[in-house]
Amino acid sequence: MRIVYLGTSPFAVDVLDRLAMSPHRPQLVVTRPDRPQGRGRKLTPPPVAKCSALLGIETIQPDSVNSEEARAAIAAAKPDAVIVCAYGALIKEPLLSAHPMLNVHPSLLPRWRGAAPIERAIDAGDEETGVTIMRLVAELDAGPMFLQRNEPIHPADDFGSLSGRLAVLSGELLLEALDGDLPPRDQPEHGVTYAEKIDRDDRRLDPARPAVELERRVRALTPHVGAFVLMGDDDRLGVRRSALAPDGAEIDPGELRPVDDRLLLGTASGALELLEVQPAGKRPMDAASYLRGHGA
Repeated sequence: MRIVYLGTSPFAVDVLDRLAMSPHRPQLVVTRPDRPQGRGRKLTPPPVAKCSALLGIETIQPDSVNSEEARAAIAAAKPDAVIVCAYGALIKEPLLSAHPMLNVHPSLLPRWRGAAPIERAIDAGDEETGVTIMRLVAELDAGPMFLQRNEPIHPADDFGSLSGRLAVLSGELLLEALDGDLPPRDQPEHGVTYAEKIDRDDRRLDPARPAVELERRVRALTPHVGAFVLMGDDDRLGVRRSALAPDGAEIDPGELRPVDDRLLLGTASGALELLEVQPAGKRPMDAASYLRGHGA
């Protein structure tokens, strides 16, 4: 089967690797343009561009995949199917209807349609998530489904560990869909939720919320985005790992208190122990190292 693959993120890299080792090795990879990154704002190719270069697969990086030039390049590859996985931009008409399009989505649709399904599942305290292979349609993540498989969310899972397992599952499920002649089924009309893109407010650990919710928030945003505690005039302390503090820690909501070599944040219900933090402009460190450096 002739395949064109659209993807951008590290998650999409894992799926591309699996696809490239199969009989469905893509003829063409489409990914996003290089973007400035780091302190020097150096132009850096997205993860999928780096991966496809190593695999020796022809790659294009259009400003818009919906442009006439991008559509012509995709059509020239004569794909039997176009695979979309964590591409990061909407596919619009006439491209949407020009080729059979399969989307790899890391959730149990119709739960968590949208940009951040893995983060939102952890943040909400879901006990399981999964992967859905679906047909791409104009409405966001609403197309009919070919395959779906569950994956448990473990109590210690963060974004990194869960997304890694879901990427492996995605590659396996995608190959099943490509190898099989599976009839699609419509998504249920009930149970629809939306995984909105993570913004700055999502990253801030709001002490007006319970500690159990903030602990999930830290895991949902680690290691890729990162949560933080706001200290004073927009001074942020990144939080990389946390845990619920033992019962009996009585701290006012919003108070950040050192207790021996431990760093506790008071919340609306209970206290959150900050196990690993990252001061602005510095590397992550355990709480004890942070407290020693700040004279606590």
